[in-house]
Amino acid sequence: MLPEIIVPEYTQNRELSWLKFNERVLAEAADEAVPLMERLKFVAIFTSNLDEFFMIRVGSLYDLKHVNDSVDNRSGMTYSQQLDAVFAAVKPLYAKAEEVYLNIETKLRRHKISNLSTAELNASQKKFIEVYYKREIEPIISPQIVDSHHPFPHLRSKVIYAGALLKDSGRSFFGVVPVPQTLPEIVYLPGSTLKFVRTEEILLDHLESIFNMYDTAEKTLLCVTRNADINPNDEAFDINSDFRIKMQKLLSKRKRLDPVRLELSNDISDRSKNHFCHALKITEEQIYISKVPMKLGYVYSLYDKLSPAQKKVLEYKEFSPCRSPSVISGVSMFRQVSKHDILLSYPFESMKPFLDLVKEAAYDKDVISIKITIYRLAKRTKLVDYLCTAAENGKDVTVMIELRARFDEQNNIDWSERLEDAGCKIIYGFEDYKVHSKICLITRKEKTEVKYYVQVGTGNYNEKTAELYTDLSLMTANQIIGREANDFFKNMAVGNLEGSYTNLLVSPVSLKSTVLKLIDEEIAKGSEGRIRIKINSITDVDIMEKFKEASCSGVKIELMVRGICCILPDMPGRTENITVKSIVGRFLEHSRIYCFGKADEEIMYISSADFMTRNTERRVEVACRIFDSEVQKRIRHILDVVWSDNVKGRILQSDGNYTRIDSSKEPVNSQLVFLNEALVAEPQAIEVTRKIVKPLKQESK
Repeated sequence: MLPEIIVPEYTQNRELSWLKFNERVLAEAADEAVPLMERLKFVAIFTSNLDEFFMIRVGSLYDLKHVNDSVDNRSGMTYSQQLDAVFAAVKPLYAKAEEVYLNIETKLRRHKISNLSTAELNASQKKFIEVYYKREIEPIISPQIVDSHHPFPHLRSKVIYAGALLKDSGRSFFGVVPVPQTLPEIVYLPGSTLKFVRTEEILLDHLESIFNMYDTAEKTLLCVTRNADINPNDEAFDINSDFRIKMQKLLSKRKRLDPVRLELSNDISDRSKNHFCHALKITEEQIYISKVPMKLGYVYSLYDKLSPAQKKVLEYKEFSPCRSPSVISGVSMFRQVSKHDILLSYPFESMKPFLDLVKEAAYDKDVISIKITIYRLAKRTKLVDYLCTAAENGKDVTVMIELRARFDEQNNIDWSERLEDAGCKIIYGFEDYKVHSKICLITRKEKTEVKYYVQVGTGNYNEKTAELYTDLSLMTANQIIGREANDFFKNMAVGNLEGSYTNLLVSPVSLKSTVLKLIDEEIAKGSEGRIRIKINSITDVDIMEKFKEASCSGVKIELMVRGICCILPDMPGRTENITVKSIVGRFLEHSRIYCFGKADEEIMYISSADFMTRNTERRVEVACRIFDSEVQKRIRHILDVVWSDNVKGRILQSDGNYTRIDSSKEPVNSQLVFLNEALVAEPQAIEVTRKIVKPLKQESK
């Protein structure tokens, strides 16, 4: 018998809340105001999000159900009930995605962009595809039948197969052919317009010829999604073995974990469904019919094929991150950061000033050391080049790199090897805690003292995502912060998770406890209290309970939560003073900001941590207090604009659904506001550079 758990009425299930988030992503694909190619991209994001959700969250629920089918303390559902609820909630999302996708495809054809089925090809196109099949596909396919002598094959996760129900002399059996992974996802047809056929459609069309000795009764495309929730601590490894080798073994294991979903391109007979259920050990509720292509990675390659006229109509207006007005190009970053804190706002401003700081440190004879935590990196990254150069130039470079960054494990393994080869000291973190913080410390000898320069961010050191995600990056020479950052890296180096910090909040030791204390301080103010939080997800039960307590005390709480939000607002006697808004737009909202209090009493942090139990208790995270008045002013402006967004903003209701914000007022698209502000500020930044850089250079001589 399960122990009784009292579930708050003002909280909801995490997984169902996430599905609501992905529904908001799909809503962007349905929005007629969004350019057509961008709408298609949102469908691709929706499907890839759903893929990862099944691989990780559904996979995790499967594992937990088999261990102990206990109760979720936010919704009162067992793991089995959560799975049933998820499977039921996903069905209508497939139907909605199909409707949105087909609408987009129809409209794209008016712009001479056509994803054609093989049945739509004219005679010359059919001949072209037949030649392509004979030359490129047929020589490398590996068909297999499934009968008493040929066991059901291992279907790899997220690989598309063409499958057929075959008949011969009164017996029935299956045939499957994997789509070769070495082939492009689409085949472009000759001609002046952009027409293409998906490779899996070509293979499906040729199943009768592949299995020509049998009769084909029915056929479909199919794709299995497997559990990918590997946990290094579940495996028995020699404690002294190289952690990179351990992760390589786990990545190999991921390929063979249990199926959690089967997608089919069309409905099939009950007999075939039952066969798949038996072979894959799934239920019929885990089978989904998808008219949307099961892989939409090709969507991103279409952009390169568009004409200038098409780009103008079908894409967002081109934008590249601007120069920050806080930075003077060509002047030493050490000199500038020494004078005042610098805040960069991605993707509206470029990441370049931070990279320039690290590059300058790599060559500066007075720099003693560079220490940095890394969670995710781009496939190509200047940051690693500069860190390697610094090590080769004799600097003490310590890189704390997290090899368990999900789906970036191999990338991080590769970078760790390169960094180590260059002479960097590599630390892998802690056995039970992922290192998710984003902090860099540069130590420099200046005259008779050692000075610290610190960068703290809300997002990864990834040059690619810095152009796509909204994040904040603070560079400061505040020596109070610097000394605590130095203590942080010393503690990490010796495996000490219990370090003492004041102005840095570090989980798992002090971040959550300090946040709870700060909420208590606002509770003491009653209706004069105020809390503003911008974050990606909220699931931590203790923090939600404290928010409820603050609401009951009259504290006004504004939560800007992009994704999962397990606290339900506007519930009388519980959360009536809590308002929750969410923004899904052109850029991924990713910055984390915590603000407590009003006016001069306000305490403000930027952070790497969401209010999820995994972040507050099971990861190494860092939040940094903001002291600089100009930086504080700018962050308040960011929060004000985001809160006023009535174009992309949605407001969470007490029933868990989201609705549009009242648009009777002047429309405010917060991301567009920030983009336009950056465009206006950039010429001013260039002019300031022109006027100042030459005198400064002369002065430095």
